[in-house]
Amino acid sequence: MNPNAELDISIVLPVHNEAGHLEAELTRIQESMSSSSYSWELIIVDDGSSDGSGDIAVGRPNTRVIRAERNRGAGTGRRIGTEAAHGRIVVWSDADMSYPNHRIPELVDAMGTADQIVGARTSEEGTLKLFRVPAKWAIRRLASYLTKTKIPDLNSGFRAMRRDVALQYTHQLPAGFSCVTTITMAFLMNGYRVTYIPIDYETRAGTSKFHWLADTRRYAVQVIRMMLSYDPLRVILPITTMLGLIFAGKLGYDLVDKDVRPAANTLLLGFLVLQLLVTGLLADLVVRVHKPARAIRPADVNEID
Repeated sequence: MNPNAELDISIVLPVHNEAGHLEAELTRIQESMSSSSYSWELIIVDDGSSDGSGDIAVGRPNTRVIRAERNRGAGTGRRIGTEAAHGRIVVWSDADMSYPNHRIPELVDAMGTADQIVGARTSEEGTLKLFRVPAKWAIRRLASYLTKTKIPDLNSGFRAMRRDVALQYTHQLPAGFSCVTTITMAFLMNGYRVTYIPIDYETRAGTSKFHWLADTRRYAVQVIRMMLSYDPLRVILPITTMLGLIFAGKLGYDLVDKDVRPAANTLLLGFLVLQLLVTGLLADLVVRVHKPARAIRPADVNEID
């Protein structure tokens, strides 16, 4: 196989200490892809493993191994793999047996004219479900509001996307798990079509690297950061409106109760509302000025002969 030839699919797997089950995962991916009609490659990004995980993948058919000496996080691994890929479609997944990697051909088939397709999980696995489920629901609702799109699963690691579109946004990917949230919102905020198919989610093999509190906080912060990067008024205007209504009510009370002499805290609140509004307008102007002059056309936009 020509190492520089364009392929149909590049599968990017970030790997960190997955030696106990990696061979089984690679085998089911390769068997599934070999029985499909797609040309493909499997890119293993060995993210500083200390258990020889990367060595397990060396020499396997259609497989490339990129090794990093230091652990940098799943987001960095996915960025490195995506930028090194030769496939027209890039598939992201995990190597911990939790995602149905044998369904990768089906996932790509279902893309159609979408620019990205996400495997939406029908169940929640892992520890501390009592805290994780409400937190993820709240963050997903926030992202849906900010992007004006219904998002069934914001942080699924099983997805396929157009490589040419994804390369426009790989520089925005954070180092950790919130990279999947980032790529979803980057596509949506730039007018690309993201679709979903339901998938089963199994209990992962090995030890989870996900910390429910720290990583959930990063998810929430990243959602807000992405929105401020693309549509800051969507965040700032509701806050400004709420504070403006409080200011108007307080001002009306002061004018009646204090003989037309607004209290100092009322004036401070008014200045805060004005500052937030000006900041939002300036941020929106900066975002619009720095938008790229040209962008790749969505897959569902075509010229009619």
